[in-house]
Amino acid sequence: QVQLVESGGGLVQAGGSLRLSCAASGRTFSWYAMGWFRQAPGKEREFVAAISRNGGSTSYADSVKGRFTISRDNAKNTVYLQMNSLKPEDTAVYYCAAALTIVVPTTEDGYYYWGQGTQVTVSS
Repeated sequence: QVQLVESGGGLVQAGGSLRLSCAASGRTFSWYAMGWFRQAPGKEREFVAAISRNGGSTSYADSVKGRFTISRDNAKNTVYLQMNSLKPEDTAVYYCAAALTIVVPTTEDGYYYWGQGTQVTVSS
């Protein structure tokens, strides 16, 4: 069992930055690849970014490439999502997820554990 708790969401103006954190507990954090997904109102949840167990591999959705950076600190059992140059279309609830795998999943079905989400609102 892995428990995930996101934090760091909030309201920011377009062009601004936020850093999301996801704290994990329960099992050995370094066993899990970690991902961030988001869901905007009226839309399906979509992949944002993912990182391998040791942080050596990352993957990003095209819509955030060059603006968002995923990282992790296995000593702190935490994964981060640094979001820069935010746009109104980045407004969504952001979820972190954990996958017991050596690869870097980019689809929801690759993940077993999910957090409750944190709201990010970008005003124009």
